[in-house]
Amino acid sequence: MFASMIPVIIFFSILTWHLNGIIVRKFEGKKWAIPAKVYARPLEIYQGKRLSPDTLIRQLRQQGYQETQTVTLPGSFSRSANVVDVYSRGFQFPDGIEKAQQALISFSKTTITSLTSIQGKDLPLLRFDPQLIGGIYPANYEDRILVRLNQTPKYLIPALIAVEDRDFYHHFGISPTGILRAMFVNITAGRLVQGGSTLTQQLVKNFFLTNQQTLTRKIKEAIMSMLLEWHYGKHDILETYVNEVYMGQYGRRAIHGFALASQFYFAQPLQELDLAKIALLVAMVKGPSYYNPRRNPERSLERRNLILDVLAERGIVSKEEAENAKKQPLDVVSRQQIRTNDFPDYIDLVKKQLQENYNEQDLTSDGLQIFSNLDPIIQRAAQRSISSTLKSLDHNKQKELQGAFVVTNAQTGAVLALVGDRHAGFSGFNRALDAKRTVGSLLKPAIYLTALQHPDRYTLTTPIEDKKITIKESNGQIWEPKNDDDKIHGTIPLYEALTKSYNLAAVNLGMSLGIPEILKTIKSLGINAELSPYPSVLLGGISLLPFEIAQMYQTIASGGFKMPLRSIDAVLDAHGNRLKRYGLSVERTVDPDSMELLRFALGLTMTEGTGRRAYQVISPSIALGGKTGTSNELRDSWFAGYSNNIMAVSWVGYDDNSPTKLYGSSGALLVWRRFMASIPLTSVTPLPSKNIELDWVNPEKNALTESFCAGAKQFPYIKGSAPEEMNSCVAEKGRSVIKKIKSWFQ
Repeated sequence: MFASMIPVIIFFSILTWHLNGIIVRKFEGKKWAIPAKVYARPLEIYQGKRLSPDTLIRQLRQQGYQETQTVTLPGSFSRSANVVDVYSRGFQFPDGIEKAQQALISFSKTTITSLTSIQGKDLPLLRFDPQLIGGIYPANYEDRILVRLNQTPKYLIPALIAVEDRDFYHHFGISPTGILRAMFVNITAGRLVQGGSTLTQQLVKNFFLTNQQTLTRKIKEAIMSMLLEWHYGKHDILETYVNEVYMGQYGRRAIHGFALASQFYFAQPLQELDLAKIALLVAMVKGPSYYNPRRNPERSLERRNLILDVLAERGIVSKEEAENAKKQPLDVVSRQQIRTNDFPDYIDLVKKQLQENYNEQDLTSDGLQIFSNLDPIIQRAAQRSISSTLKSLDHNKQKELQGAFVVTNAQTGAVLALVGDRHAGFSGFNRALDAKRTVGSLLKPAIYLTALQHPDRYTLTTPIEDKKITIKESNGQIWEPKNDDDKIHGTIPLYEALTKSYNLAAVNLGMSLGIPEILKTIKSLGINAELSPYPSVLLGGISLLPFEIAQMYQTIASGGFKMPLRSIDAVLDAHGNRLKRYGLSVERTVDPDSMELLRFALGLTMTEGTGRRAYQVISPSIALGGKTGTSNELRDSWFAGYSNNIMAVSWVGYDDNSPTKLYGSSGALLVWRRFMASIPLTSVTPLPSKNIELDWVNPEKNALTESFCAGAKQFPYIKGSAPEEMNSCVAEKGRSVIKKIKSWFQ
């Protein structure tokens, strides 16, 4: 008899040895591949900030803040007229931990007039926890937020043990009495209330095995459960369970652990959940799909209330607490509110820039925290502008216009928003980063900047020729450019050629300066693409990405400082240690004097040139700079422009490159102006320079004059470059006065 048992003993010994190795390796090693989490820049509140209470509350709700009558806990707020009472959550930022804080925010229309603590003390700043905007997932698409047991809410662990494994602290991995008790309870209740598997068995099944219902799997589960209990303490097992338990599915993304489930179903951190919500999560453990509160609210409500009854019977909560909790609605947020992939276009940019420093495994398994520069309020404004404007511009029923939009901080190069499709949340072809399109007149500022860098020859009022020009190219073809209006404007001031975007003037000037010089200027403005020295480059006959154009106009907006456009501010590891900070890298590539002249001309472009339609919706008190762009046959409509604080580039066109019937001013400019009118702007100011002087001139005659003379305008000049000729109107005024005096005596 014993001899016959020897093979069985040997088999189970080998099996146990093998399973023991699996447990130790996985449990003591890296338990999970934790996706990198990407956060937006935090919303910062201070006195004087331009922000409406409606916008603030919309953002708070987006981040799962709960509106209550009385604010007592982090993650809650209330509003009374123009005062918002809010309790911020604590958060570990790259520069340190921000504690939870309650504050009163007072508004006057769209401006914050005061920020005080609940005790009435003035606060210099209130910084909210950043919004989670996405993740970079491993191949299995498992997602979780790791949490320690001491970070769980009061009732979670007692409720979990009471419902799933009453003998957890007394068994050795399997519980025969628990199986018998579960059978009795379920038969008595007439429904499934308790399961027979211990929490340890459930963890083993989820963590090491499959859901396959076979005798072999059951034997392995029992052996591994006992081995797990032998090697590790109850605390470690329970903590792993809390982070491992499967809680639902969102597309390909698998929701694991109570912490992520709390965000997924309630848009709240786990620590903020009340008794009713905790009971609902515990209720779902038995079957996340069957008890899904979004798809099966009645079923999940019934089980939640059953869990509350069990807690009251076990003395974990009072009957009164249980009854009050049963009166609460499920309070599950809509799928729209918990979407963390609303900004896939921006996430594309984050991934692209992260790959310069991290490999794929780092990003999908090490639990990195990526702090981006995305501003959710600005991002949504950009998306609305693209979507609504293109809808109004659509005129072809067979296809729809598409667009791209890039927004940066004009002074730092931080990318605040990026839109690659007219449809919000669409993850596909990212036109802002991947669509090379002909840029048209957007490159013309480089021609005029090149000229203005020679103040001995060119100023803003220097006469240049807008006349026919015939160019024989290297391939033998003849190029005869034309103006958009098919007219020839003759001799005009240099600034007018730019503000009115005359093609012939740009080509004549560019050819006289030399194409190689123009290409050097283009590179100094931030375009690193290799451009061929063909004459067509003078009219933007090249294809670039909207993101590349944004880099060029960032240099102009910042006053001649070339800086990389940055989507990432900092990266922390899973323990909160800073790995890399993406600091500001600045290089002055254009001297401030010639840049100031160019910016002055681009300001005139907005007031009296091709960009003047912007002021139909933007306050004329805000000084702006910008330039339209239109490619051949109206295939591409562009606009790039800036205020002192915001730079934005918009593109409109068809994906098949067919004509749009839109100029830069009738397409992309409308997208740009709608966006700029929706956010707080500050005026462009002159660059500080001791080498710039202002003179009153008659620009049509390129001559100095008096400020009161007809046609007089004030222009900046680099010292020593102002016109020498004087065109005074004083003598003419004197003759007019004498003539009037004589008439009195006649």
